[in-house]
Amino acid sequence: MILLVKLLFAHLIGDFVLQPKSWVQEKEKRKAKSPKLYFHILIHGLLVLLVLWDLQYWLLALMLMAIHGLIDLTKLNLQKKNNKTRWFVIDQVLHLISILVFWLIWYKPSLEIQIWMENPTIWIYGTSLLFLTAVTGILIQVIMAKWSNAINDGKNQSLDNAGKYIGILERLLVFTFVIIGRWEAIGFLLAAKSVFRFGDLKESKDRKLTEYILIGTLLSFGIAIMTGMVVLAIT
Repeated sequence: MILLVKLLFAHLIGDFVLQPKSWVQEKEKRKAKSPKLYFHILIHGLLVLLVLWDLQYWLLALMLMAIHGLIDLTKLNLQKKNNKTRWFVIDQVLHLISILVFWLIWYKPSLEIQIWMENPTIWIYGTSLLFLTAVTGILIQVIMAKWSNAINDGKNQSLDNAGKYIGILERLLVFTFVIIGRWEAIGFLLAAKSVFRFGDLKESKDRKLTEYILIGTLLSFGIAIMTGMVVLAIT
């Protein structure tokens, strides 16, 4: 495993520390004709030998240099101004995959895939990450669809039932934080809400509105906290 970590370390140093912005700009402009591209590739090979500190890995360094150069050339030729971010992500993912593949070839670790596949923690975290990355975005998009037109209607009005859902979400979060014992997160949530509300209160200059929002917020947080404490006491 330490070999994989060292290869990742070398990649991060070569791609982000020892690659000036001027090199990136020249590579994007001249592509395969840029000398900086080949300096960059050479640096990656030297870094591999340096972190491994063993000349027996010269073939590994050479092959990583070759695949790194191929990936960089592909990105330089296919990326445009409107898809640079996408190609940056693709480029880094391909580099990491190539490092992982060569590590598997050279080190031949015993992965014990059967044990990993039967580990419930892997499945729990995997499902959670899938839900948070791929599913949640679509879910939020669907839930907020009815408000999407209201954002651009040019009227300075509150979204329909937005306050209701904000209250529900904040009470659920406060309840969760109480249950798991993260009281500091409640303070952070209250501070974040106060920042967003500050602009409204400043513009309105309405003391009654300020008092109304303050009472509502304290009631919402207070009820959620008390509910969480009661649940903890009886469980």
